[in-house]
Amino acid sequence: MAIYHFSAKVISRANGSSALAAAAYRSASRLYDQRLDRHHDFSNKAGVVHSEVMLPEGAPERLGDRETLWNEVEAVELRKDAQLAREIEFAIPRELSEKQGIALARDSVRREFVDSGMVADLNIHWDVGADGEAKPHAHVMLALRDVDEDGFGKKNRDWNRTDLLEKWRERWAEHVNTRLAELDIDARVDHRSLEAQGIDLEPQNKIGPAASRMAAQGLELERVDEHREIARSNGAKIIADPRIALDAITHNQATFTTRDLAMFVHRHSEGKEQFDHVMAAVRGSPDLVALGKDGRGEDRFTSRAMIETEQRLERATVRLEASRRHNIAEPHRERALATAAKRGLVLSVEQRSAFEHVTDAKGISVVVGYAGTGKSAMLGVAREAWERAGYQVQGLALSGIAAENLESGSGIASRTIASIENQWAQDRELLTRDHVLVIDEAGMIGSRQMERVIAEAEKRGAKVVLVGDPEQLQAIEAGSAFRSIAERHGSVEITDIRRQCEDWQRDATRQLATGRTGEALQAYTEYDHVHAADTRDQARADLIDRWDRDRQAMPAATRIILTHTNDEVQALNQGARDRLRIAGQLGEDVPLRAERGPRNFASGDRIMFLKNERSMGVRNGSLGIVQSVTAARMTVTLDDGRAVAFDLKDYAHVDHGYAATIHKAQGVTIDRAHVLATPGLDRHAAYVALSRHRDTVELHYGRDDFAEPSKLVRALSRDRAKDMASDYTRDFADRRQIRLPEPAIEKAKPAPVRDPFAGLDLRPMAPPPTRGMFDGVRIAAPQPARAPQSIGLETAVQRFARAAADIVRMRNDGYAELPHQRIAYDKAREALDTARPDASRDLRTAFARDPGMISEAAQGRTNAALRAMALEAELRVSPEKRADRFVEDWQKLAKAHRAFRHAGDDAGARAIGQQMGAWGKSLERDAQVESLVKKRLPELGIRASGGNSISHNVQEWLGLSRGRGLGR
Repeated sequence: MAIYHFSAKVISRANGSSALAAAAYRSASRLYDQRLDRHHDFSNKAGVVHSEVMLPEGAPERLGDRETLWNEVEAVELRKDAQLAREIEFAIPRELSEKQGIALARDSVRREFVDSGMVADLNIHWDVGADGEAKPHAHVMLALRDVDEDGFGKKNRDWNRTDLLEKWRERWAEHVNTRLAELDIDARVDHRSLEAQGIDLEPQNKIGPAASRMAAQGLELERVDEHREIARSNGAKIIADPRIALDAITHNQATFTTRDLAMFVHRHSEGKEQFDHVMAAVRGSPDLVALGKDGRGEDRFTSRAMIETEQRLERATVRLEASRRHNIAEPHRERALATAAKRGLVLSVEQRSAFEHVTDAKGISVVVGYAGTGKSAMLGVAREAWERAGYQVQGLALSGIAAENLESGSGIASRTIASIENQWAQDRELLTRDHVLVIDEAGMIGSRQMERVIAEAEKRGAKVVLVGDPEQLQAIEAGSAFRSIAERHGSVEITDIRRQCEDWQRDATRQLATGRTGEALQAYTEYDHVHAADTRDQARADLIDRWDRDRQAMPAATRIILTHTNDEVQALNQGARDRLRIAGQLGEDVPLRAERGPRNFASGDRIMFLKNERSMGVRNGSLGIVQSVTAARMTVTLDDGRAVAFDLKDYAHVDHGYAATIHKAQGVTIDRAHVLATPGLDRHAAYVALSRHRDTVELHYGRDDFAEPSKLVRALSRDRAKDMASDYTRDFADRRQIRLPEPAIEKAKPAPVRDPFAGLDLRPMAPPPTRGMFDGVRIAAPQPARAPQSIGLETAVQRFARAAADIVRMRNDGYAELPHQRIAYDKAREALDTARPDASRDLRTAFARDPGMISEAAQGRTNAALRAMALEAELRVSPEKRADRFVEDWQKLAKAHRAFRHAGDDAGARAIGQQMGAWGKSLERDAQVESLVKKRLPELGIRASGGNSISHNVQEWLGLSRGRGLGR
């Protein structure tokens, strides 16, 4: 867990500072101060591993000498309280080597400060702390005045803006995370304040190693004392409530390692003694859950809150699936299909299967579709069917541009999830039973946000349709909720790609979707669409050349340039503008202060909007062409044909729109794409970038990033799919299910409680074939011929009950079931599990508890069976409900036990006692339920005996019962 730190301060004469003294100390050098006529000598200082003055274009070379630079700064500042320089200090991830850290710092300073016209004095310190760990950080002294070939000019007041500092903080986090990703280091930083992240800890001051040494020598340092006091206070908070640490760590990742925890605790504790106490508190917290080892052999953990979030999500989806409120009459479906056909839209077999899947009566439907398979077109036909049936359809997506693409592609009125949640919080625009909620690009939604939305829909009785692709860009927040829901409830898969015009490109998109990135790149290489250059700069120039030729040859085509980072986007945007300027297609430049910094805009510029603004009808990611622009106002024609005009003092969230990050492009369809590959890409981003186009895509890279094609393939094949806590814990059959059949008591002897399905294997007869983008997803097959997927859940339940009734009848008569009955049972089980994964296991358990439901369901009265199935599914994920059932059933057995004792029937009491003992022992396989039941032992009539297990307590209770003749 890399540590984030980025701070800024001003070096001023008002507090007695000297620019020469500050520069000498930070560079560990000896500098002569002309104003004070003295030397500042810190040449004996250790730990400075890199030092240089970086000059912007047009600055005189003499300022590259540190002594000359800061003496000229001192000379030009005449006031006795003059501000001399701004100092930026940031922490370099200790996960990087010294060489990598220097490169990262130099690159960031060049892009953020020097390219904006500032003179920067960069010094990198690679100190070692008292704990023996490296504490790499950088000091950057920035001149406050503009500079040209004659030297310093006026002070640039724009550089003092608060929003600019926030931008620098955010961009440093981007630089760090990009470089960590490029190096395949599993660590990330967050530039937001702890408060903004929802973490109840106080931010700490950054102290350098010199200050630490001075404190160790007993010198009074206010900043050091404050830093340590905050760290000590944070450590005390975590000791008092370890959930603070667990919530912070699981904000962006559902699971974590011991090293992640140790890094976090090290940051928020003071000294080894408190570090040990904090680690012990967190490791001993009942809210810490050990999950086992991951694929790398590392122990992984999560928080109870994360597990509870996933369990709430699972319960809500189970209840939604069990509901059958959203019937659509067949004539409405047929008319919607006929209307689409009149427009020239004829759904493929897979699209038709998905259409029938999402328009059935159940409360949740999942569609997994490769990029460019026509998911939005299918949803447009479904929208018409829903609206004909009287339902109100609401579209949602994580980002504004995704919502815009859903609306334009399907006609479904759409907005961002954040905006609708804000409305719900104010009791506005609430869902009803007449709503159908369509959530697009669902793979980008984290578990917590997904749980909130699904829970709200389930509470209001709305239907939910999830559409996405778990192989595209991953959720920013913790978890992989869409994948988990698809695995749990099944999905319809659309693999027939329609976006690309040529067969080989469609094949390549399928390869990207299924993790065969190398095969896709090989195809694009063979068709001469992959272009290597000696350097990234040259690759960028080649891309702009190709983009410009393509633009002139096919002016009517839509096109976009895609890359991984905002820095590259800005460079590519500038390159594209330069070509348009040369071609005379841009008006006069108007310098503006945009949200991302100073920009020049002109009529004819392509721009992108960066913030949702409902009053203007634009979303984050909307594109358009500038029609006119002044220093105060801009008029833009959006790509959908609408014209918008706005004052820049009210809305300045615009940037050039020739290039965009790949994250901005998910859900976008254009004719031609140009992609610049950098080391931060993985297979999810590569899949998105190389599948946006209809006609063609051109991939460029530099050999300084990828020395040979195999390294490009390796980088673009990296799997960074997010995990769920439940990925490590779900084992319904053995670990999360308790079977407690209802006892039947006769006057004389207890009837044996018998599982009517004993000996019948509930596992699939053969492993399902690998069909899609991720293993383990149960996918309802497309149905050119009516496959089991076309059977509704009610019908599948009835068939299973009929097959089960035949077998139970044979066994009750003392015979073994016949082969054809076993075959019928297996087919009914497969059809039921196709309709809803794990349904046969749930129904089998329900039938074992209440055999009377078998004949009822076999006759077509399936409501009770469906409710019982939903309850069994909920019990599998809710330890509280399993504990409730255990207590309820135990009390019934205890009553029966007392009855047999009272009647003097020792054999009956012994049989019941054996069953109770077995149940107590079964809790050893369900630690969560055992913990809950222990708190309720008085309800069971059992006396707790210290730290003994429930099984031991049960045996003691049975022994006492036998010895004392309890109940007589």
